[in-house]
Amino acid sequence: MKQIVLTAVIAVFLIACKQKGDYKAYTNDPLLYSKTVKKLNNVVLENNFPPMIAARNYVYANIAAYECIAAGDKNYRSMSGQIKHMPAMPKPDTTKAPIDFSLAALFALTKVGNAVTFPEGSMMEYYNELKHNADSAGMPSDMLENTIAFSDSIAAAVLRWSKGDNYAKTRGAEKFTVREENGRWVPTPPMYATAVEPHWSKIRPMVLDSSSQFEIPRPPVFDVANNNSVYYKYMMEVKNVGDSLTEEQKHIADFWDDNPFKMNVSGHVMFATKKFSPPGHWLNIVGIAAKAAKADFNSTVGAYALTSIAFFDAFIRGWEEKYKSNYVRPETAINKYVSQEWRPYIQTPPFPSYVSGHATNSAAAAETMTSWFGDQLSFTDTSLLEFGIANREVKSFRAAAAEAAMSRLYGGIHYRFDNDEGLKAGRQIGELIVQRIKLRAN
Repeated sequence: MKQIVLTAVIAVFLIACKQKGDYKAYTNDPLLYSKTVKKLNNVVLENNFPPMIAARNYVYANIAAYECIAAGDKNYRSMSGQIKHMPAMPKPDTTKAPIDFSLAALFALTKVGNAVTFPEGSMMEYYNELKHNADSAGMPSDMLENTIAFSDSIAAAVLRWSKGDNYAKTRGAEKFTVREENGRWVPTPPMYATAVEPHWSKIRPMVLDSSSQFEIPRPPVFDVANNNSVYYKYMMEVKNVGDSLTEEQKHIADFWDDNPFKMNVSGHVMFATKKFSPPGHWLNIVGIAAKAAKADFNSTVGAYALTSIAFFDAFIRGWEEKYKSNYVRPETAINKYVSQEWRPYIQTPPFPSYVSGHATNSAAAAETMTSWFGDQLSFTDTSLLEFGIANREVKSFRAAAAEAAMSRLYGGIHYRFDNDEGLKAGRQIGELIVQRIKLRAN
């Protein structure tokens, strides 16, 4: 009898909670949004998306989420019109039932993330979990249905828009031809992989006017015949730094390595290990920073969206320069002209050296995050703990970008000028995004 009474009391309590609408505590939690982005990040990692494609996955998903927020909060402005080619987004219809715009953002991110990644349905189990949790937390059924309908309309509109960015066309573009000439990029050990995404500069930018906006100076003339040439000194700096790394420098190189697919070779055994790519790492930083800044749900979504745009456009500009310069990697030159046995501390990725993509992307992201959270926010970056790499303290976003750039010299995969010019270009890209995209209404 007591058990029956207890069961009845619990049932009444749950019904009361549902009627009181406790669902808001669940749907408005900014940490839930960061968790949802991390779910997408994990799908990207597990399925070996190259970093520039990962950036594309992230940007459309986060923009879809942001547009849900902007539709329900007058303090935020739609990106339609601010991004020149972005069409107007569907308007919410609250005549039938209210809409929970936070939950709509979560649904939209998950639906778009599911559509732009593989395997098919990779995000739908989580989508159903969100829906179940909102229902269990007390969201009225008519509100849940209308929230789903609105989020679906935004997701569909963003996906239609995404199809015009030339991604499909670049899938069928002609293969990159390796030029066996001194000073030109060739595949590097141990994978000797073909060049990754040589036509990425053809992707439609979000904010940049073109893939060549902002002039990047020519790299030093390749000259190994003269030990006093500018190039030779930079090449030897890479070797000398790599030969005398401190433990701190090794940690910096490992922490910012962000190689999504490292091939390990031990004798005749080869196996791959995975980590977050640069955009995945920086999106983790967004979540950590938002928590440190005690940002609310809508502000957190805005931070992710703006930083995703920074990465998307920075990859386009960086890749235009990479395949224009087609510059040799330090490892190739050192092996040919100095020491056949020399290897960089981290693995050289399969694309040309100039400019550093990580430097360009990190600097662009740092500018957008500084504009959002200020330049005084410091925090501990715990992103790499799950890969067994110790935390690093971040004094500012710009300091983190500078350290990420320097990590490529410590790692032995970039010359100093790759990093320096990448930082300059990325900073300009970030500043342009901040200038043109005004998310906050005031």
